[in-house]
Amino acid sequence: MRISVFRKAHFNAAHRLYNPKWSDERNDAVFGLCNNPNYHGHNYEMEVKLTGEVDPETGYLIDLKILKDLIKEKIEDRFDHKNLNLDTEEFKALNPTAENICYVIWTILREHLDEKYDLSVRLFETPRNFVEYPA
Repeated sequence: MRISVFRKAHFNAAHRLYNPKWSDERNDAVFGLCNNPNYHGHNYEMEVKLTGEVDPETGYLIDLKILKDLIKEKIEDRFDHKNLNLDTEEFKALNPTAENICYVIWTILREHLDEKYDLSVRLFETPRNFVEYPA
């Protein structure tokens, strides 16, 4: 039987959307308030979805405690209460848009999950603005 399981998680982080190749005027025009030189924060909500075959011996797709611990250790502990631009290696040279944050989270989790699982990540920057990878 093929099934999907979900785990919700969250982290709070600050960021600034800025392209160093552009002028301040162009950054302001494209990124608006998100280009604040003093940064701004979000309460990010995240949904991680795994899809695959149920193990006939356990009845699980995956033990959700394993997924919970993986998300906590690799995502929440890494990004929670951080300035993404200044405090994380992943965004020192990558603009921390919701799209890029979502892809980075997916990449980190993909490294630590068995390939037998299909993985997708949905990241809510606000209750009305969210992204998903893969689409």
